[in-house]
This record gives sequence, structure tokens and C-alpha cells, in this order.
Amino acid sequence: MASPCITLTDNGSLRPEATLSLRRLATALGVAAGETVHPVSLLHSNRIDAAKLEDRPADTFEKFAIARRESEGTDSFLVVPLFFGPSAAIAEYLPQRVDAMREEQAWPELSVQVAPCLVPTLDAADTRVAQMLADGVEKTLAEKQLSSSASVALVDHGTPRRTVTDVRNFLAQQLADLLGDKVQTVRPCSMERRDRPEYDYNEPLLERLLGQEGFQHDVIVSMLFLQPGRHAGAGGDVAEICADAETAHAPTLRTHMTGLVGTHPDLIALLAERLEEGRRTPGVSWAAMAP
Repeated sequence: MASPCITLTDNGSLRPEATLSLRRLATALGVAAGETVHPVSLLHSNRIDAAKLEDRPADTFEKFAIARRESEGTDSFLVVPLFFGPSAAIAEYLPQRVDAMREEQAWPELSVQVAPCLVPTLDAADTRVAQMLADGVEKTLAEKQLSSSASVALVDHGTPRRTVTDVRNFLAQQLADLLGDKVQTVRPCSMERRDRPEYDYNEPLLERLLGQEGFQHDVIVSMLFLQPGRHAGAGGDVAEICADAETAHAPTLRTHMTGLVGTHPDLIALLAERLEEGRRTPGVSWAAMAP
């Protein structure tokens, strides 16, 4: 059986810097794994002007897979997800589209195996992602010359899948344990959420946490985001929330955003391990990603 075509896959963005970041990570992962790894988004990125992407259009999964079938006869793909946990994009949208592709393209041979996400289980012994977050907080503490009275808000996007929030909260506890008395406290929060009560588990929102007791002075906003884009990039949604909160709680509140996990040098080794785990798992199974 031919080896599968390997993709490093994110959700996708309309911001060119996200695609350029994905390409950098895919190249580094390919070197670490000794394989060709293709940077392929699920959605959106193909709408970016190629002139902003070094004259090379971004790939999205369906078009990429069909093109590989036509040019190389490829039927088998291994997707390495660039996601912390089992987000709806990778756990629901992708399998739905794979099923549709089999039918719409008369392609019953299509096989798509998904490697584990960065945090596939809530295993307290594996602190690697939390350590990357801790490194970002400690770097910010040093660069901004902050004292141990600073608080940490670990912020993610917010999600309609409770299992993704479980991953965030698990990382927040690990982060608190790793930082110890270097900071006052660590709290998880969301950038945004859906309005209905069943999504209350996303609370608190970052905009509501900032200015609360314990988060009224120096707050390090630990970014549980992998790549720059509309939310986490320069001038993005998180930065705007922080700026608005500083204005509302002036002059006492000061926020300090960490770097993104996608820039941490240890990420590639973890992705390479996930790739190998995906390669060892035969067949296609979405059961581990149930909401």
C-alpha cells in the first residue's frame, strides 16, 4: 500500500500571515519527520490573494485532495491537525466532507486518517503544551519586568464543543502548577461565545474577566492560539478586547499579551510525535472525537 499523503491542517484564515505560518510549520515538520508535509487548510485560505502568499495560492483540503488524486492517483491521506483539542472543524466538518467526497466524486477508495490533536487526552503527566504556555508567560514577566502580583488570563477562541473547553481548562490548571508563585493566579477564559445558555461553559469571557478582582492591575494574557490571524494577530480581536478593557479600567489595568504557541520551538517535535501516532493507527475512526 502506498504511503499516505501527509497534510498539516488548520481551520484556515483570510489573513495571509496565517497561511505563511502554516507553511513554515509544515516545512519544519517535514524536516523533523523525514517526510513531505503539505500545508492545507480546511476552509477560507484559498480566498487569499496569491500575491500576498509569495504568488502561491493556499490549498484547502477538498480541492487539494482531488488534485492529488488527479495528478498522483492518491487515495490515502494522513491529516495532522493543528488544533489543541477536537474542535468542530476537525471532528465534525472534516469527516462530513470526507463522506460527501466519497459519494460526490465517486471515490469509495478515499481514506483519510486523522492524527491526534496536540492535547488528545487530559493526561496530567504530559505537560508539554502547558510548558510552552508557561515559557511565554515567563518571557513576558521578564521582558515587562512584572512582579509575582501579575495575574494570568489563559484565553482561547471559545467553542461550541465542551470537550475543547475541557482541554483549555486542563491546560490552565497545568499552567498554574508550572508557574507556582511566579504569578498571583491563572484563570481560563474565552474570546467569544454563542449566546445560548448551553454554551455557558465558555465563561468567563476575557472582556468580563479583565477588571475583576485579581485582574485589575498587571494581567498577562496567555494566548491559547497557534497562529496569527483575525483573532490573534496584530490588531486582532484579542488585542482590541485588551485595549478596550484598559480604557474602561484606566489607569490601573495593564494587559500584556504573550506570543503564540505556533512560534514555540518545541511545537514541531510534538507535531512529529502526533504524526507518527496517526501513522500507526489503521483505518478511519472519528469515535475518539465525539463531542
